[in-house]
Amino acid sequence: MGALILLGYVVYMAGSALAGSGSGPGGTAAPPGDAGDVGDQMRMSAGALLMLVNSAAVVGIGVLVFPVVRLHHEISAYAYLVTRVFEAAMMAVGTLCLLLLIPLGREYADAGAGGGSVLPALARVAQEGNFYSYQIAMTGLGIGSVLFCRALFRARLVPRFMAVWGIVGYVIFAAGSMLEILGYGVGLALSVPGGLFEIALAVLLIVKGFPAVRSRDPEGVAGRVEVPVAQGA
Repeated sequence: MGALILLGYVVYMAGSALAGSGSGPGGTAAPPGDAGDVGDQMRMSAGALLMLVNSAAVVGIGVLVFPVVRLHHEISAYAYLVTRVFEAAMMAVGTLCLLLLIPLGREYADAGAGGGSVLPALARVAQEGNFYSYQIAMTGLGIGSVLFCRALFRARLVPRFMAVWGIVGYVIFAAGSMLEILGYGVGLALSVPGGLFEIALAVLLIVKGFPAVRSRDPEGVAGRVEVPVAQGA
């Protein structure tokens, strides 16, 4: 789980950077015509694929943590799994919006100087679709992860100060994403506490892992119970 958290950060940031570097006129993917334009499209496609890898990693995080949290709080386990699946789906929708910039770039090239005036506007709509998909995904992640951190706190799966840090960080994180949707550009700043918690949690899990689940029969009483044998057996 810790490795997947770090992998998700790396591939999504790298993918976003590649996809952004491949944008051309009006935000569309640069139309084909020379080696540089083809390279731009390849960078955008590669960036989108890396962003899809992040979606797969996100689902993997939810699947891996589910059996651990379920032992302590079943509702929180299911809520966190649903949260991660929802996040992955919304991020994939945003990636699809970015991939639409490639055919828009081709149409822009074919339309010529005067005939493609609407295409840059469509490209901006696609980019806005990616933006809103991301913010909705992060809002869901922040809300669902509060229950996850609450379960960590109650079961002492991590140090309690760290679980409290996660609860506060995710509340702030969700609020920042909501404010981004409303048009206030504060999401990046408000994502810092939650983001640092996730990195710290990933390092903790890689180095130490979750504590072993305590047996419900610590004294081994069940193993010492003699089963009566029927007479004549």
